Amino acid sequence: MSRELVVILTTLGLYAAVLISPGPNFALVSRLAISGASRAAAGSALGFGLAASFYQVLTMTGLSLLLTKVGWLASAIQVAGGLYLVYLGVGAWLSGARSIGASGGSRERSFLSGLRVGTLVCLSNPKAIAFFLGLYAVAVPSEMPLWVKLTILGGCFIAETGWYLLVAVAFSTHQARAAYQRFGRWIERVVGVLLAGIGIRLIAEKV
Repeated sequence: MSRELVVILTTLGLYAAVLISPGPNFALVSRLAISGASRAAAGSALGFGLAASFYQVLTMTGLSLLLTKVGWLASAIQVAGGLYLVYLGVGAWLSGARSIGASGGSRERSFLSGLRVGTLVCLSNPKAIAFFLGLYAVAVPSEMPLWVKLTILGGCFIAETGWYLLVAVAFSTHQARAAYQRFGRWIERVVGVLLAGIGIRLIAEKV
């Protein structure tokens, strides 16, 4: 096995191990899918992949180092991202406070709205830059050719988007939707607390 192939497989393996850990992305796409907004859930999955790819490109080109060195800019992005997650969390809580029925929690949102929200949620977490800096520093030697880095970029995009599409499909099943019809009010509130809690933590780290 060539060294280049080892680097590609190692990097994608590390990425996949971190990817499946629950976080705001998982909370968002599962909430959209289980509430019946399947098109928006698919859009958010694509948004996650695009945003992660954007941060990877910044890392590959060295531009991410500029962002990390401009402390006030990184802090501003993190606080703004935290506020956005709090906003989404409050929205989910208020949705849970309303009656969950056929015309309530199951309303369909558009693919583009999910794409927008998914992209913003992923971009609003500047810790992704630190993750990619660490990943490339540990797993991808600087002398690796461009095709290796582009292969990793494409593989990470497929893994990110594919994983959250699988999550969306899993939470769109009849069983999941039936559970939402029974416990939708509390599901919305739990997801709201998780999103808002992550947002408050991001803000607290910079205040």
